[in-house]
Amino acid sequence: MSPMRTARGRDVPGRDGAPRRWSPEIAATLVVIAVGAAEMAVLRLAPPDRRPVISAGLLGGALAALVLFAVLWHRRHTPAREVHHPALPEAGPDGWFGVDALEGFPMEELRPLLQTPDAPDLNQLYTAWVLVRHGHDAPWISHHLNLPPAAVRLLVDAAQQRQ
Repeated sequence: MSPMRTARGRDVPGRDGAPRRWSPEIAATLVVIAVGAAEMAVLRLAPPDRRPVISAGLLGGALAALVLFAVLWHRRHTPAREVHHPALPEAGPDGWFGVDALEGFPMEELRPLLQTPDAPDLNQLYTAWVLVRHGHDAPWISHHLNLPPAAVRLLVDAAQQRQ
């Protein structure tokens, strides 16, 4: 038996007898074939006067399975919906960090945080302040700017006090 190869044709060491996994499509095809064979056997063994009723039941089950398959396939192949956040602010004549954009920035409250060894970048805090003032929430800013949640929470609280 030849060694197993990757998609690029390289040998995978130590994987000579490794079983291959079936894709979901292959497994579904085999299940459909098995169910079809079982339906044919049931129809063959059923008395002739019961075959229309059994056929109607099998047809209804097949249609239900088709609808279920269509719904699952649609969910799997439809891209996830994105969460919409407020739009980024337009840059003014001085850019994002103009005099009016940074008005009320809580520098005194942030100073102890800026003196720690793993202090956040001041420019990132300025960006966070602009985003806070334009309606973005603390978890979103903390995640997207990679800032400590405590610093962002301080900015959000300062912005709420100034409103």
